[in-house]
Amino acid sequence: MSDAEMITSRILLAEDDESLRNFLARALERAGYEVVACADGDEAVEALNDGPYDLLLTDIVMPGHDGIEVARLAAALDPAPRIMFITGFAAVALAAAGQAPEGAKVLSKPVHLREIVAEVERMMAA
Repeated sequence: MSDAEMITSRILLAEDDESLRNFLARALERAGYEVVACADGDEAVEALNDGPYDLLLTDIVMPGHDGIEVARLAAALDPAPRIMFITGFAAVALAAAGQAPEGAKVLSKPVHLREIVAEVERMMAA
């Protein structure tokens, strides 16, 4: 196995809905990613210190720091990670498009786990 095959991409997942967070973490781990799952924005900000991460996958509306703030802090620490937002609030998603770091992807809930995993794989391959 080459070194490239041995490197596991790391994802920082921030989602305040516990069941969705658990399902997402398991699905991404099954797809071969290392996942650090956080219950809110404050936990995610703390976890940024344990980086680097290849992808930040975050809800936008959650307790503590919101997903936009987490993404801005993540980008300030390391501009390399890709950023994907998931949100149940279409208006928030539209507003986020102007506030989100360049190249960020926004998915609206409800979204199927397979769709999220496929989108993560597309972003990681880019």
